[in-house]
Amino acid sequence: MSNPSLLILPGDGIGPEVMTEVRKIIDWYGAKRDIAFDVSEGLVGGCSYDAHGTPLTDETMAKAQEVDAVLLGAVGGPKYDNLDFSVKPERGLLRLRKEMDLFSNLRPAQCFDALADFSSLKKDVVAGLDIMIVRELTSGIYFGEPRGIFEEGNERVGINTQRYTESEIERVARSAFELARRRGNKVCSMEKANVMESGILWREVVQKVHDEEYPDVELSHMYADAGAMQLCRWPKQFDVIVTDNLFGDLLSDAAAMLTGSLGMLPSASLGAPMANGRPKALYEPVHGSAPDIAGQGKANPIACILSFAMALRYSFDLGEEADRLEKAVEQVLADGVRTADLLGEEGVTPVSTSEMGDAIVAKLDASL
Repeated sequence: MSNPSLLILPGDGIGPEVMTEVRKIIDWYGAKRDIAFDVSEGLVGGCSYDAHGTPLTDETMAKAQEVDAVLLGAVGGPKYDNLDFSVKPERGLLRLRKEMDLFSNLRPAQCFDALADFSSLKKDVVAGLDIMIVRELTSGIYFGEPRGIFEEGNERVGINTQRYTESEIERVARSAFELARRRGNKVCSMEKANVMESGILWREVVQKVHDEEYPDVELSHMYADAGAMQLCRWPKQFDVIVTDNLFGDLLSDAAAMLTGSLGMLPSASLGAPMANGRPKALYEPVHGSAPDIAGQGKANPIACILSFAMALRYSFDLGEEADRLEKAVEQVLADGVRTADLLGEEGVTPVSTSEMGDAIVAKLDASL
């Protein structure tokens, strides 16, 4: 049997630095757990534009379609700000999502006990927080037509169209219900059915999928603006939240800050199952390329490492190994090991990107 395949796209800024630490974890699994991966590497974003004049080559796109999972670092940077929109680094990431049809974006918001004081909310509100936001990723207002800036009378008008089909809502709803069955068995669907026809359809379709296929899962509905308020009021009431592209973008960033640092948060974007039964998948940290600290060894690699843990869980059916890696991260943080973004106590010396990776590997060794 061949090894599972993984395409690594480090990207720009701190992407290559944090991905180096992920490679340590991958190597550890091969050496210590006899779990080997066929790893290839490519370019995406600004570095691809520098090398090829495009943020993603057709060859790299084809490779992403072939492998079992893609792990991406970060894209973008100020040196690319003046590029034409069609070749900006972010277009490479959007092309991957669109052509792989990665319709289900999983954004966990988990607050490790050791970092509960870093949240802007009170410790008792966020300690032990573990929620999952499932965002529809390939439709909605970011992709709907018509769109653009047009002349209307004597002024310009900007138009974006919120558009969803029943099948697009059904498949992301199923993704959320399946996840809930593996977690706390609760789904809250968020939309704006009070003012948007697309929200009415969203609510009706999610309810229909629930009633016909997942009656064992607890389902509730909430307007997205009320959901944002409840995330700040008492986020631990939620298990899985499913919502559309626009509201998912907003709500997941709000939930991210409940945990105290964007440098801690992974994500997964999943599509339809391939012939081998694995979903097409792209894993990436939520943080950006952080060009202001690139090359200085200050970046926090945990979000990228936890993104690999999500790949172990959702692409490779290695849930116990994902638990092992997540536990190692939790133990390192409990020991007080901190990169610069996690400093809150006077007298604590930050570790480098590499030192954080080494500390996590040491905890993995100790788990054997």
